[in-house]
Amino acid sequence: MTKRERFSEGIQRFGRSLLLPIAIMAPMGMILGLTGALVQGYMVERVPFLANETLQLILTSLRSIADIIFSNIPVLFAMGVAYGMSRKEKGISVFSSIIAYLILNITINVYLKATGTLADAETMAQVGQGMVLGIQTLRLDVLGGIIAGLIGAFAADKYYNKELPVAFAFFSGKKFVPMVSIVWATIAGLIIPFFWAYLTKGLIALSKVILVGAVGPFVNALMVRLLIPLGLHHVWSALIRFTPAGGTYVIDGETFTGILPTLNEVLFNQGPNSEAWEMLPELTKFMAQNQMLVTLFIIPAIGLAMYKSAYAKNRPFVKGIIITMVITPFLGNITEPMEFSFLFIAPLLYVVYVLLAGVGAVALYLMGTGVGYIRGTIFDFAIFGLMYENTRWYNILIVGVPLAIATYFIFKWAIEKYNIATPGRESDEYEYNNLIKEKRYGEVAKIVIEALGGSSNIVNVDNCVTRLRIDLKDMNLVNKERLKDSGTSGIFFPMKNHIHIVFGPNVEFVKNAVTDELKMIS
Repeated sequence: MTKRERFSEGIQRFGRSLLLPIAIMAPMGMILGLTGALVQGYMVERVPFLANETLQLILTSLRSIADIIFSNIPVLFAMGVAYGMSRKEKGISVFSSIIAYLILNITINVYLKATGTLADAETMAQVGQGMVLGIQTLRLDVLGGIIAGLIGAFAADKYYNKELPVAFAFFSGKKFVPMVSIVWATIAGLIIPFFWAYLTKGLIALSKVILVGAVGPFVNALMVRLLIPLGLHHVWSALIRFTPAGGTYVIDGETFTGILPTLNEVLFNQGPNSEAWEMLPELTKFMAQNQMLVTLFIIPAIGLAMYKSAYAKNRPFVKGIIITMVITPFLGNITEPMEFSFLFIAPLLYVVYVLLAGVGAVALYLMGTGVGYIRGTIFDFAIFGLMYENTRWYNILIVGVPLAIATYFIFKWAIEKYNIATPGRESDEYEYNNLIKEKRYGEVAKIVIEALGGSSNIVNVDNCVTRLRIDLKDMNLVNKERLKDSGTSGIFFPMKNHIHIVFGPNVEFVKNAVTDELKMIS
């Protein structure tokens, strides 16, 4: 593997590691959104039984429990990045990442004291300082967690098997990893304050382009969808959500950096009756309302176009496949199975799909829509759209319905005009199977291993949200036709000797089955 390929693989791995903390933030955000809506005064007026003291106690308690996640987001990212980036000793890497995070923050505190730049309580927010786990430090927020996670992962992979002289043998191996992490975190804590001002200025300069009116949602929608095939869309989203590239906002004298922390404050603390609620269209133009156009309208329209374009005799077989590809994002926010079904066989059609999403995002922004959080499912639409006031949720329908109609006719015309081999339009010899649908993961694993040239050709097995990611010794041994028998909806090689196999949201179970099968073979 070349340096360029290793770098690309590392970036993809980093993007996948960001999914771990985001995965817990999404359902907790739904709980916060639901409980936050149900304790609002206007909601109690509409539904009198919500005024019940016991019910209100339960709702406010649930909100407090869920809120602890958002009060410790950097810690979640430290653990998630460490776990996702480490290849060998994931447990010790996570342990070391927390130690690194603590050392990083206290070292910055020492630096600020030594240089006379530690601000007092009244002004520390104005100069980018704040309290983190009881330590006054720079508000690195998510970036601090990511740095600590990278330190923990790198230290674990490099030193988990480190041997020391006999006199220090007790500190060898895994015990050596957190000690190395302390050293690196200390060095990082002394360097970061020096460069922090310049980094902040750079991100703010980027935000001046991204945050300008309707340009922002269009660029964001394009980048998210175009980066999906590379697995880097999470990196882009994190940049907008958690750094100054997404802007800095002041609410009640407190400064918030990035879209998501600001949105958390507006949705879950300020509420619809606050002045801060007017900020929503500027915040949500980067968030779930755009994803809702895709998951609730565009993808169902593509699925219908595929079904109608399938050969009549194949429709009974592909019906279940297409429904699954539509229901998965509708309920679970995972769009890759549908996207990969036409991305590689019709890239120009994918470009049209991306542009449609971008145009829809701009339309929602211009109409002042304020619906949004992280995910774009029907549940999120109900909670963050219907249950909150002044969101203009109806704009999603006004934009989404004609967008779905346009998508349907464009895709149906293109599929039939250019004979694109979407599901149901393959050769007669192609046989559909229900291995994934019936959860026969053991059989799927055996097919995958066989099709990849046997266990001796497999170097490493990993997965993201929808894809099995496998490093190979020789990519020429892959039998793509046999691999189709596994029930995959997409196969592609992003780099030499590395394959992605799309299985949808059940991919983790496939990965576990493949790993178990490889252990049995060895």
